[in-house]
Amino acid sequence: MKIHVLLAASCIAASICAQASNPLQPVELSDQELSQLRGRFVMPGHIVHFGVTMSSVWENASGQVLAGAVRMQASEGMFQPQFNVSTITQNGDQSAPAAGSGQIYGGEGLSTVNGVTQSVRSAGDFNSAANNFVVNVKRGGSAPNAGNAGQPFANQIESTQAGNVQISASDGGFRIAINALGQGTSLQQLAGGGLQQHANIGGSSNMVRNLTELDVVLRDTPIPASSMGVNLDQLRALRPAGY
Repeated sequence: MKIHVLLAASCIAASICAQASNPLQPVELSDQELSQLRGRFVMPGHIVHFGVTMSSVWENASGQVLAGAVRMQASEGMFQPQFNVSTITQNGDQSAPAAGSGQIYGGEGLSTVNGVTQSVRSAGDFNSAANNFVVNVKRGGSAPNAGNAGQPFANQIESTQAGNVQISASDGGFRIAINALGQGTSLQQLAGGGLQQHANIGGSSNMVRNLTELDVVLRDTPIPASSMGVNLDQLRALRPAGY
């Protein structure tokens, strides 16, 4: 009898020591477990509006501007999402600046990164560049007016003496590419399950901005008790260890 008691005590002590060594050790969830939860906490009918706006602007030292924008929005009651594109070019009052002498090397691996990839590389002087990704979630609002901001989506390119801006479909998404002659290039692409924002500047006194905004409007209604119970049941089904 004493042998059984000592054996049980030894097992309990070993278990306590193992847990006390790192009681907050996280446990990675498998893809199968995550697939059972993805999207389940925004109930059907609660999303009033979903939209994406992507814009890129390049202004060189002479004040010449190359810009493009893509807008996608899907609102309650729409038969299908709406896509619009627009380009803006300004030649300014001066001639194009002299080509920069800066050289940018490498960076090939940036296009293979998953998720959000942002880079700014400058080989010139007095340049300003920024990549921004903004997520806006609102409750209790209504869908914004769809309007007709720009033209229906189609591949297009706009060229001036300062360079060109090209908007095109790519890998199930869309992209905005700017080639500022003698100054550098910028790329913004939302496709293949990821977002890329890059600015490569070889000249001087340039201003580059890449911005992507994700807008979601939710209906502000109380969650039924039955729906809350379903969510809690899904959480209980997860492994009890870890977070």
